[in-house]
Amino acid sequence: MERGAAAPVWRLRATGGHRDRDRAHPPPPPREEEEEEDDDDSGDTGGKKRGGPRRRRRRLVVPLAEGRGAPAVLLYLLGLRALVQLSHRQLLSQPSPAGPRDFSAPRAREYLDNITAIGPRTVGSPQNEVLAVNYLLEQIRAIERESTDAHKLSVDIQRPTGSFSIDFLGGFTSYYANITNVVVKLEPRNGAEHAVLSNCHFDSVPNTPGASDDAVSCAVMLEILNTLSKSSEPLQHAVIFLFNGAEENILQASHGFITQHEWAKSIRAFINLEAAGVGGKELVFQTGPENPWLVQAYVVAAKHPFASVVAQEIFQSGIIPADTDFRIYRDFGNVPGIDLAFIENGYIYHTEYDTSDRILTDSIQRAGDNILAVLKYLATSDKLAKSSEYRHGNVVFFDVLGLFVLAYPARVGTIMNYVTAAIAFLYLGKKVLQPKTRGKSTVQNLKKLFTAFGLTLLSWVCTLVAVLIVAVFVSVIGRSLSWYTHFYVSVFLYGTAAAAKLILVHTLAKKFFYKNVNEQYQGDVFFDASLMIWSIALAVITQIGLCSAFICTLWVAFPLLTKLMIHKEFSQKGATMKFVMMYMLGMFVPYLYMMYLSWTVFEMFTPIMGRSGSEILPDVVLAGFIVVITMILSSYFINFVYLVKSTKTTLITLTTVFVVTLILVCSGIFFPYSSDAANPKPKRVFLQHTSRRFHDLDGNVIKSDSGIWINGFDYNGISHITPHVPEINDTIRTPCDEQAPFCGLPWILPVHFMFRKNWYLPAPEIFPRSPIHFKVLSKEVMPWDNVRLSFEVSGPSHMSLYIRPHEGSALSSWSLGDGTPVASLGGDYFVFYSHGLQAAPWHFWIELTAPEKRSDGVVSLAVAAHYFFGEDQKSPQLSALLESFPNWTFSSGWSCTYDLFVF
Repeated sequence: MERGAAAPVWRLRATGGHRDRDRAHPPPPPREEEEEEDDDDSGDTGGKKRGGPRRRRRRLVVPLAEGRGAPAVLLYLLGLRALVQLSHRQLLSQPSPAGPRDFSAPRAREYLDNITAIGPRTVGSPQNEVLAVNYLLEQIRAIERESTDAHKLSVDIQRPTGSFSIDFLGGFTSYYANITNVVVKLEPRNGAEHAVLSNCHFDSVPNTPGASDDAVSCAVMLEILNTLSKSSEPLQHAVIFLFNGAEENILQASHGFITQHEWAKSIRAFINLEAAGVGGKELVFQTGPENPWLVQAYVVAAKHPFASVVAQEIFQSGIIPADTDFRIYRDFGNVPGIDLAFIENGYIYHTEYDTSDRILTDSIQRAGDNILAVLKYLATSDKLAKSSEYRHGNVVFFDVLGLFVLAYPARVGTIMNYVTAAIAFLYLGKKVLQPKTRGKSTVQNLKKLFTAFGLTLLSWVCTLVAVLIVAVFVSVIGRSLSWYTHFYVSVFLYGTAAAAKLILVHTLAKKFFYKNVNEQYQGDVFFDASLMIWSIALAVITQIGLCSAFICTLWVAFPLLTKLMIHKEFSQKGATMKFVMMYMLGMFVPYLYMMYLSWTVFEMFTPIMGRSGSEILPDVVLAGFIVVITMILSSYFINFVYLVKSTKTTLITLTTVFVVTLILVCSGIFFPYSSDAANPKPKRVFLQHTSRRFHDLDGNVIKSDSGIWINGFDYNGISHITPHVPEINDTIRTPCDEQAPFCGLPWILPVHFMFRKNWYLPAPEIFPRSPIHFKVLSKEVMPWDNVRLSFEVSGPSHMSLYIRPHEGSALSSWSLGDGTPVASLGGDYFVFYSHGLQAAPWHFWIELTAPEKRSDGVVSLAVAAHYFFGEDQKSPQLSALLESFPNWTFSSGWSCTYDLFVF
């Protein structure tokens, strides 16, 4: 560990940039002032002994000339950023440099190319249910023929039917019928009682080839199966490879496997292979729960580690609108595991650009090396057989520049955090109670510390408010996402504004509030204020139970050690640059790690803003994030405002950059989207050619219409589309029909709360060749004034069911999930339905409490049929409209019908 940390430090020292430049222009010597009185209002550090004459004392001010102090800090941060870029591009992305490998990336790439060549693999389509399954079986049989006698290989095709409820996306219930799983078990020749599971999914979202999500993972698993089966070294436990065929249908196939397959009972741990981007590094972003030994297995075995408990806590907070099969195995199988995903280039995730040629062979090799090593380790581990015995709390884990992973039990981290915070509070308490500066009382020092503490928090609030006002202004004038293709724009716009505002607040405080205060003393007080803020944050976050509190530990421990090491430098004449260099060097570790972590988070979050719905202001989210990062990075450098001679040049520079960038953004020069063939960043637009029919209580059609329902997947809606497709404009905005569940629109998932802006372009009625059939089988009066309605539905592979009990009625039970209805956000009930090939009609019943007979019925029930593939997918009108969209869009479309009934 020490070698890994020392190398970056030496590299930073070796640059010598600041030191050489300052030698060419030596700073003026520290000022000396004579016979200074120790008055608290003046902040003088001199004084006189009781009963004795006054003595001379030097007061040191860091005399960095105007325009040189803050730039030195900026150069320091830029140097750290360069190291972060180097670590991401080289240390993390490159596979092992030499030597023969067990895992063959070229062969895995061949698997990947063949899977994606099938085309989009939507559940229920021949491509997914037949072609992809046959290809997997063909390769598995070929692998079986070449396997050694040390192993036994078994294959099973599972086609489960079931249902479950999930609180994802506002909460809904899922029902699946006859979907497909391809399951392979590799075990010792004499069999094995316990197993480790490796999971991928071969289905894709409509209209996309799904190379990264998740064909590449299935290709990696095929090659791992090939490698392990040819090994002469016997395994201690079985390895089960699940190629699941319905993950994009919100985790259905994994539920069917873990709750119904006979092999599932033997699974003691799993590795789930997913994607949130296209290629790059695979990040371990979920583990456990409460199985530290699994993290240790990854730490010991993985050749190119990349893991973060911060990512785990962010993902599990629900901020990111996504989920994985990890949740199913954890919640329904009570099995611990490791969840990892490719995170690079999320701009083209779930688009037509997610093709196999965009995934580097090095990424495949890296993922294969890691997963093969971890699976081998688990399949030969004694702990796997008794995994439940090692379930004892959470674990703190994070990688250091991709070189290695640090992991330790959360309880150890809690002790470390509290001890670190206690030491910091003792240090601050000692400074307040036993001040080195003579003549200052404890009350005066306490007052100074809390004033600096309050001023620091005030500067943060002022900065956040000011920058968010800018972000709202940019959004209101229609220039949102100007940084989507040009990320540096966000730094120049919001980063410079945040830095300038912080510096301005403290500069004004220095000039007017601390007008006659000693600069050294004031800088020292603001350092202590930042230390106190971080110490309080450390104690609070640890108390909450977040493992990410280790970040606060870094921001308390290293600055405190730095301060203790250089506390004498202020009293040494001519030690200014030595102080600055030692100070920056002492801050190296927390600043480097924070920039490394921020880079990773930016890499994940920025693309998400392009698919986060029309209700979230992405500029506000990103601006807030940049402000937080700026506040963190400035926390121990803001005291330089009180040490440098002037901040005028720095403020002018930052303000100029901000104003120029704001003008350019307002002018529209930074177009949000890109059609660059090598690196596209498309705008996502979804279109559904819809025919709707609304029925009354007697079954008569009282209203019907047909049109193309259009949704822009980001805050800009269709504002950039209108100039290219004039018929799509705000005159066709459609309001929510409050009388119908989910606004009377055919949502494929219950995400109506994310998309309040809808456009409905009139179009001819569609007549699917395979229409939906909806039939009421029976109406039964049950005890306690309950009514049970039974239904039969048949139709395409994807359907959505919407239920709204009328006022005075309540949905008490149904035949879905565990029998307890789960309402979605807003109070309506949503059921997502899908089936594979040759599925029987769907039968279900709902039971409602209806105390009295109502003339308007007791429940509204609607059903939508979605045609994601085949001859019914696109009407001529929809195809023509899709072709008219500009090339910087990804426009995905399908046909659907919507029928509303009242009972």
